[in-house]
Amino acid sequence: MTTPGFLPTHVVPPGGLPAWETPDPSHPTVALDALLPVQLLERRGDWGRVLCANGWSAWVDGRLLVAVPQDPPAAGTAPARTADPRPLLARVEEALTRYRTEAEALAAGHRDGESFRRRTKGLRIGVVVDGESLWLFDAAHERWVYCDGARLSTFAVGEKPHETPAAPQVPPAAPQVPPAAAPDPEPTRVVGEPERGPAGHRPAAPRPAERGPTDHAPTRLVPPVTRDE
Repeated sequence: MTTPGFLPTHVVPPGGLPAWETPDPSHPTVALDALLPVQLLERRGDWGRVLCANGWSAWVDGRLLVAVPQDPPAAGTAPARTADPRPLLARVEEALTRYRTEAEALAAGHRDGESFRRRTKGLRIGVVVDGESLWLFDAAHERWVYCDGARLSTFAVGEKPHETPAAPQVPPAAPQVPPAAAPDPEPTRVVGEPERGPAGHRPAAPRPAERGPTDHAPTRLVPPVTRDE
């Protein structure tokens, strides 16, 4: 039984499509059959919530849905394009030119193997042309796309859908170690001046009676001894 108001906007790709109860890979549900007509109700990042003709809905990888061709544009209006292939074609052509330039320099002896590997590191190009059909590798989104000459559509992807782009991993900052406190400067002291104590008082000057270990004992009178008669 078809749900009233059901209007398909996409079909499931030929290989079928995994489905989930929620936009979460840990909650899978029944997979969708190949070429099943569906109506795209909502997008959340790479995820898409689709409605089937019988009223059952599920979340799928919205990038893999194949769009149903739209009605012809009205007279006097410019034809609408979806996912213009020209920017991606330009990027692929630029990457291919860069690789060809480095390969020619290597063949002419202007590059050694290490320089060639270093200068081509990160280049990823994929192109398959079969008449009017074209398959391109979109390195920025890690996917293969199909081009019919007028628009691009996703053909295959290499990772599970994400609700939001993954945040880059930033290494934690090194802990800030406070600099060691500089010792307090010693107060200026006049040479020859006695050092002051903790409270700022000068120590008492040595008394004249104090003597060192080599001083002789002062002369002392001894009272006469009296004898008994």
